[in-house]
Amino acid sequence: MAVPSDNFPRVSFIIPTLNTEAILENCLAAIARQTYPRNRYEIILADAHSKDRTREIGKKFGAVILDDNGKNMEEGKRLALQHATGEFIVFVDADNEITHTDYIELAVKALTANPPALGVESYYLPSPKMSSFCAYLTHRLHISDPIAWLMSTNPKLVARDGEVERWTLPGDSLSYPLGANGFVFRRADLESVKANEHFQDTHAAMHLMREGKREWLRISGRGVHHYYVQTWWGFVKKRRRATVHFLRVQEEMPVNWMKEKPLVPLWLAAVYCVTFLGPIFHTLRGLMRGHDARWLWHLPACVGSVLGNAWGVWTYRTRRGDKKLIANLKPEQFLK
Repeated sequence: MAVPSDNFPRVSFIIPTLNTEAILENCLAAIARQTYPRNRYEIILADAHSKDRTREIGKKFGAVILDDNGKNMEEGKRLALQHATGEFIVFVDADNEITHTDYIELAVKALTANPPALGVESYYLPSPKMSSFCAYLTHRLHISDPIAWLMSTNPKLVARDGEVERWTLPGDSLSYPLGANGFVFRRADLESVKANEHFQDTHAAMHLMREGKREWLRISGRGVHHYYVQTWWGFVKKRRRATVHFLRVQEEMPVNWMKEKPLVPLWLAAVYCVTFLGPIFHTLRGLMRGHDARWLWHLPACVGSVLGNAWGVWTYRTRRGDKKLIANLKPEQFLK
């Protein structure tokens, strides 16, 4: 017997956009395929004045489109959050594609049944629309950057109940970037840490963990395809932009997960990348354990990460006054 749609809690999808016509329709079509009733969710695009067909595509899928006048995508998410009406909030980027039609329905049900959990994290699964480099970054590393991957604490599986998994971080470390790319929050939890006033990507989950919500959920084998970037050079440019964005956010709010007892400090992670021995070790280990040739990208990605981050620091210092810098540094994203 079908469940009446009115019994489903309202959900808000929040998507920051800027000239995303090459990837946005793929993202919105995956939302449209969800088993979640259409009259029980809304799509909000915080658009930073796109010059392409981004807004036209958003309107095609019934999205609410807001003018994002901020300096970065985090301000766009904050703007959208202030207008959201859902009991549950799903943060999605335009380069995401939800992998399974029942993901949102299962995630909302799991979060409703597990009050102590702070949210639902996506698995980042490979897709035929990805290059092998993109699949290595998102599926194998999950965090999409070798330096961040090396610094982050490995989450620990607490328990499994059917398809619902409970995860936590060991010890008292909070060094794990949590809260983006298909992540599902309760609106009440976001409000409890005033995310609508000072939302920054991974800060909301970190604040919730500090308040005692140490567990989050995953739905087994489900999540998003994250089309982060398809080429090595695109990755270097994206790390440049990410570094500039990070440094600007730090100006406003000097909080970040990399200071929360990481596995290794930032300087050591950078040394790891440029000395080659560590990357070669992890490449060989990945090849032997999973027989996955995509691990051959690990060494080039490590070099690209250091290059992109150093380029970003230089760009930030020399062009700090450019209010449109983040927008101007946006690399082209596309599907394979």
